[in-house]
Amino acid sequence: MIPQIYLRKGKEESLLRRHPWIFSGAIDHIKAEEESDFAEGALVEVYTRQGEFMALGHYQVGSIAVRVLTFEREEIDQAWWNLRIAVAYDVRRTLDLTDNPATTCYRLVHGEGDSLPGLVVDIYGPVAVIQCHSAGMYHARMQIAEALRTVYGARLTAIYDKSSQTLPFKAALGAVDGYLWGTSDHASHIVLENGERFCVNWEKGQKTGFFLDQRENRQLVKRYAKGRTVLNTFCYTGGFSVYALSGGAGEVCSVDSSERAVALATENMQLNFGDNAAHSEVAADAVDYLKDIGDKYDLIILDPPAFAKHHKVLGNAMQGYKRLNARALSQIRPGGILFTFSCSQAVTKELFRTTVFSAAAIAGRKVRILHQLTQPADHPINIYHPEGEYLKGLVLYVE
Repeated sequence: MIPQIYLRKGKEESLLRRHPWIFSGAIDHIKAEEESDFAEGALVEVYTRQGEFMALGHYQVGSIAVRVLTFEREEIDQAWWNLRIAVAYDVRRTLDLTDNPATTCYRLVHGEGDSLPGLVVDIYGPVAVIQCHSAGMYHARMQIAEALRTVYGARLTAIYDKSSQTLPFKAALGAVDGYLWGTSDHASHIVLENGERFCVNWEKGQKTGFFLDQRENRQLVKRYAKGRTVLNTFCYTGGFSVYALSGGAGEVCSVDSSERAVALATENMQLNFGDNAAHSEVAADAVDYLKDIGDKYDLIILDPPAFAKHHKVLGNAMQGYKRLNARALSQIRPGGILFTFSCSQAVTKELFRTTVFSAAAIAGRKVRILHQLTQPADHPINIYHPEGEYLKGLVLYVE
């Protein structure tokens, strides 16, 4: 028997709106034959207080108690996984990503956005990289791998699981990263994105090896870069730097606190432009570096890691964003362009914009918004789950 979770009276409202999360405070009681049946990651049925079936999902310990897989009564078997992966694939086919010779890397599964909460799958050429953010998805990883093989066939040569850093710490699953199927001679692989070349390392790199969510925003930097002196802060592997130079920038400087990151940025610049690229790299704290840059730059990119992982630290995070943006806005050359981002899910579009507005007021500059940016379509937002819109960006013209 699948464990049954009964909700408190009235707590089914969000499920009627098809929101995919059930919070622990909404649960009245749980029926199970054995207590071990509803260990973290177990498949559970969800009912109203009156006993009406509502959903099927993965149970987990924490404030989000259930992540919903389906609102139908259906079996979560191999055929179910095959269908969900096939639908996700069809979305990417529609976006012209699955057979595009100029772009060989993309996100195939984006959690709630693909009705698979707790799962991320990224494609790098012939390799799929899986990241599970919930115990339930981790338990299903071999079924997910089988579904990927069914959908991709011979085009896939390896499936790598990189869940050890993303699983809930308290689940104590003892996850070790490694290949679920196939192998790759090289952990590093050259991928193409809009024709630009990048060396991706899924075994040692951050996330799944590359930040795929900035693809379209990098392309926009390329459009604005011609003849400009560009500063790319929090550069990681130099994605924005490559696009800026490809767009005709006069000079590009990549800054990151990680020496390994700036070395990778340099490697990607050499991969695209050879040894004589107009590129310099600095291993330094970006916030400190921005204290005194003078008016050297007329295109600055601020793409920091998430300052606010959750709502408790939101106040401090917004102060951080304000300080960072004020420093860039006060020193950018007149007529300069600032690309500024927040990837914190806890920060709304409105809050981010207000914070940048405060930074502009502190800098005392005339500022126009040219573009309001978000994540690309292969990181879709489930219309019933607005929290999925995590990436916010503004492109500003500074007089």
